[in-house]
Amino acid sequence: MHAMGWVQLAVFTLVLLAITKPIGLYLLRVLDPEGHTYLDPVLKPVERLAYALIGSERIKEQDWKGYAASALVLSLLGAVFTYVLLRLQQFLPLNPQHFGALSPDLSFNTASSFTTNTNWQNYGGESTMSYLSQMLALTFHNFISAAMGISIAAALVRGIARQKTKLLGNFWVDLTRVCLYLLLPICVVLALFLVSQGVIQNFSHYKTAHIVEPYTASKTGALAQKRIRTQSIAMGPVASQEAIKELGTNGGGFMNANSAHPYENPTPLSNFIEMLALCAIGSGLTYWLGRIVGNQRHGWSIWSAMLILFLAGTMACWWAESRGNPRLTSLGVSSYQGNMEGKEARFGVFDSALFATITTDTSCGAVNSMHDSYLPLGGLVPLFNMHMGCVVFGGVGSGLYGILIFVILAIFLAGLMIGRTPEYLGKKLESYDIMTAVLAILFPSVVLLGLTALASVSQWGLAALGNSGPHGLSEILYAFTSTVNNNGSAFAGLNGNSAPYNTALGLAMLVGRYFIIIPVLALAGNLAQKKAVPVSSGSMPVAGGTFILLVIGTVLIVGALTFFPVVSLGPVVEHFLMVNSTRLF
Repeated sequence: MHAMGWVQLAVFTLVLLAITKPIGLYLLRVLDPEGHTYLDPVLKPVERLAYALIGSERIKEQDWKGYAASALVLSLLGAVFTYVLLRLQQFLPLNPQHFGALSPDLSFNTASSFTTNTNWQNYGGESTMSYLSQMLALTFHNFISAAMGISIAAALVRGIARQKTKLLGNFWVDLTRVCLYLLLPICVVLALFLVSQGVIQNFSHYKTAHIVEPYTASKTGALAQKRIRTQSIAMGPVASQEAIKELGTNGGGFMNANSAHPYENPTPLSNFIEMLALCAIGSGLTYWLGRIVGNQRHGWSIWSAMLILFLAGTMACWWAESRGNPRLTSLGVSSYQGNMEGKEARFGVFDSALFATITTDTSCGAVNSMHDSYLPLGGLVPLFNMHMGCVVFGGVGSGLYGILIFVILAIFLAGLMIGRTPEYLGKKLESYDIMTAVLAILFPSVVLLGLTALASVSQWGLAALGNSGPHGLSEILYAFTSTVNNNGSAFAGLNGNSAPYNTALGLAMLVGRYFIIIPVLALAGNLAQKKAVPVSSGSMPVAGGTFILLVIGTVLIVGALTFFPVVSLGPVVEHFLMVNSTRLF
């Protein structure tokens, strides 16, 4: 753990802190239907056109059921559109490599993945998807699914802030304004920056390079006679997709190597900005929360709880990877550079560990190193980040409403311990509120563990493994953890492109998205109808050190108690096997 790593961590934290308030203030304008921005002269006509197409009757404020129905209808239409486009890919334009259609099960998996902001990929982007599919089917969802997450968070916060009403705002208005005034302009700037760093943006045919030293191909262990003298270099509109991929915490990759590929993430500066983009909106939403509910200290307290969990995870992953593999050390191999397997030399251990922590904290899933190559405890950190629900800054919007679910649960548990009626920002928490919060946490966890158990004892589940033993279990567990939590990263040793896995993982993504959104909106609707009572000396404080520790404790305990048994059989057992096996060398 070298000094330069500490410097980079400090700089990243300070820059994130510096941009939190400006982004939060800008969100106040974006999420206010009457709010004005500097982009109004250009984008206001586009906004009015969108409302005209939607219809004036549909842009009135909605209750939670109407809000949820709008979100579900848009998601369904988007998923069907994507499925059809992928099945007809070979007949559509912007396909210079003449890629064929995706199989029905892979099309279902991909449509579910991008609709739910998961962006799990059971395919190699540059060898499977046409430019039209990348831009129209996938990038479209990168904007819409990200905007939907922010809109759901806005509805929940309005439910907390409002009194004696059933109305939470309008889904179509929130979605339109987030896309137009937040995501689109920032992505344009970010894409131009990435191009300046070397990320490609074109519609060219793939290039054929004549390599200097031809190599001999190998087939089933025997050397073939054919001498390979050329290499295909993938092209495409990468920068535009990379920008929304990071800013919208979507994940996925235009290239199969994802953000480890030099065409997606070419320099240390691009790496830093991409990591910052992952956290930017999630961090700014905490400041926006404080302003909307009239308690800025509450917003900063939630931000502080997220920051503590983020720093703890980063240092744990960095420490584990910096130690190196003890099996190699016992053979006399220097561990000075740490565990460099599966990592880009231009990023090294620290930037790889930092990226892995951020991408699983934020439910993005983009990677600049292969998590399957991490040491057991290093790989445990990304896994546990997702077990916490990706609520540390979190996905855009989903991180905020996820952490607020834990806040409500924490206040309820604290109320039980001190014998007082739980109260959040002046509103009494009743059985309906707690049931919706518990349902949002419990149901996805049950599905995650159930599908992991099923795959671990089924032929179709075991046939896809790249490793046996505890690491194989970790690969299965990571896949379903990633999909249920709409993250999208993977332990690359699992070959999930089979009909059973594509179907199971696709269903897991749908459950993880919509069986949280619906309870969250139901909770928002119930809170909005309540009358706030004045805060008294008996009210539970929602700011300060005690509150921060209470939230952190609830997040950790729920994650640990739910997933500790299966984690013990995977990464923990693997760690002890690795350490104890060094005596054999």
